[in-house]
Amino acid sequence: MTPPRQPLLHDALTVLRAPTQVWSARSGAMGAAPIHGVYLADVRIVRGLELEVGSAAPEHIATGAPSASEASIQFLLRELDDPTPDPGVRLEVTRVVDAHSLTETLRLTSRQPHDITTSVRIALTADASLMESIKQGRPEHTSVAVQLTDGVANWSGESVDATLTAQGFTLAADGGTVTLTAELTVPARGEATLSWRLDAVDRIAAVRGADGPAPWSTPTVNAGDARLARWVAQSLTDLDALRMTTTAHPDQQFLAAGAPWFFTLFGRDSLWAARFLLPLGTALAGDTLRVLAGLQGDELVDDTAEEPGKIMHELRRQTLVVDDATSLPPLYYGTVDATALWICLLHDAWRWGMPDDEVRALMPALEKALSWMREHGDADGDGLLEYVDRSGHGLANQGWKDSGDSVQWRDGTLADGPIALCEVQAYAYEAAMHGAELLDAFERDGGDDWRAWAGELKRLFHDTFWITDPALTGELGPYPAIALDARKRPVDTVTSNIGHLLGTGLLDAEQSALIARRLADPAMSSGYGLRTMATDSGGYWPLSYHGGAVWTHDTAIAVLGLARDGHATEAAELISGLLRAAEGFDYRMPELHSGDSATDVASPVPYPAACRPQAWSAASAVAVLQAVLGVEPKADGTLSTRPLTVTGRVTVDGIVVGDAVHTVSTGS
Repeated sequence: MTPPRQPLLHDALTVLRAPTQVWSARSGAMGAAPIHGVYLADVRIVRGLELEVGSAAPEHIATGAPSASEASIQFLLRELDDPTPDPGVRLEVTRVVDAHSLTETLRLTSRQPHDITTSVRIALTADASLMESIKQGRPEHTSVAVQLTDGVANWSGESVDATLTAQGFTLAADGGTVTLTAELTVPARGEATLSWRLDAVDRIAAVRGADGPAPWSTPTVNAGDARLARWVAQSLTDLDALRMTTTAHPDQQFLAAGAPWFFTLFGRDSLWAARFLLPLGTALAGDTLRVLAGLQGDELVDDTAEEPGKIMHELRRQTLVVDDATSLPPLYYGTVDATALWICLLHDAWRWGMPDDEVRALMPALEKALSWMREHGDADGDGLLEYVDRSGHGLANQGWKDSGDSVQWRDGTLADGPIALCEVQAYAYEAAMHGAELLDAFERDGGDDWRAWAGELKRLFHDTFWITDPALTGELGPYPAIALDARKRPVDTVTSNIGHLLGTGLLDAEQSALIARRLADPAMSSGYGLRTMATDSGGYWPLSYHGGAVWTHDTAIAVLGLARDGHATEAAELISGLLRAAEGFDYRMPELHSGDSATDVASPVPYPAACRPQAWSAASAVAVLQAVLGVEPKADGTLSTRPLTVTGRVTVDGIVVGDAVHTVSTGS
């Protein structure tokens, strides 16, 4: 018997507008691959779609996607055509989704001098499978009974109600299958159209799609390297389709983590994505901060990992059963880094011009978040931030690398927790220093105390995290451990986590230079971005989720840090790799891709189960654009610039500080 396998995603057509998404073959057909289907939130409502015109399936020739929410699928209808080589009868299927519906329009066109009469048949297989079962390779194939009333088909399952209507079709229902049939005539040298629409409502939704325009500037990018502009453009249309709100606060937007698995609010992901987008305005950051502050922890609850002042990890419509050992409650707080990242985003948004009254309203949440770092984030009182799952059914690893094998020794064995991750200390240091700055600016007490706390954290980090054994460090010199284990031993694997330390203030100049040199080394830099683990590690594998693959956002964080610390050459090396990867993925960068070297493979190899689009991966395009321009906001509302010479001359119209929109050019 074949064991359960997570569905592959890399070659599927995706059309989405959160919380609706459609996954299919490039031809639009559904059913041949486990991921195929129409989904609302975490429920699949259609798992199969077949199309026939006349007595045969049309011949697929091309698929295009004008936006993340629309696809145009082209077919030939040679069974209806004359015998000449030139195709003369065509079908175009336009697939469009919005937050609650899918619409397909079929347009048949002919160059023939006579009318063509034919039939069209579409068979849809209804479903009510949970997304998590599909992700685990255990599709439920739920038995769904379709009801047909007055030419409208309805079905329900897992608290989602689906309604199918059609124009020009006759509907029939048989068990869980809806069949749409039509007889139509395509006039001579003319066209004929049919359409159908699927609407869905989630009765227990925790999140919903966002209305209105995207809350950020859409920049005009002109670059000597056209790949940068194309990546930014594709990323912004993908991010637009990932916008969501909670049902409790439909006026406050955030970015869903990614399709297909994570169409909801994730503290860490939503914070990083909003932070990357700050050069395009602070509206999204402000909403994201307020949404998360509204869910900030108030009490100690082991079952949900809630703690006073803590920022949540994820929000779901119901309990998420991951496997036999892991189940996460609908509102789950099991993250060690989101609280510090919330503080960092608040500070950065303020610097980019978030109005003072909006910042002032969030100061109580800031003070609670700062207190969490000292009173609860430091689980054992040693001055560092650690994580541990006290529930027995939560996430074992609670940093951004949250897979079970993400924290390894150099020989490939797993480290024992509680774990103190290196990047979490950097986030906490930055949060304490920036939190102190905000406390001072808004005339609140405690700034000096937090600067002192940050100073002690910095000392502890320098004393405990650095690997100095020449047998391990080699010619590149000392480097920080990925983490300290339960016995406070530095876990010696070289990983991309060290890139997150740059630009935070935690490092001195010599330490920053050591990390920059190591990140640019071929053991870490694949030519398509930064590997999560060095190739000389025992656990390295190019298709290991956190043990060798390349994550776009991870590389972008390192790029920003390198640029801020003045390591232009190393930043340019990683940017060049990301641009190669973006081109290879047609500018929709996946969540992650293989760590294979650009010298070994001609194009980036997909990680076949990676989310795409994914919020922090898409938003990385703007982070890279910021690094290329070298822009940082100044206290007077203007911009400082320290551009990189990596993509030729770049001019961008649409960089926003406060209410002012700037045009920025790199010069040459």
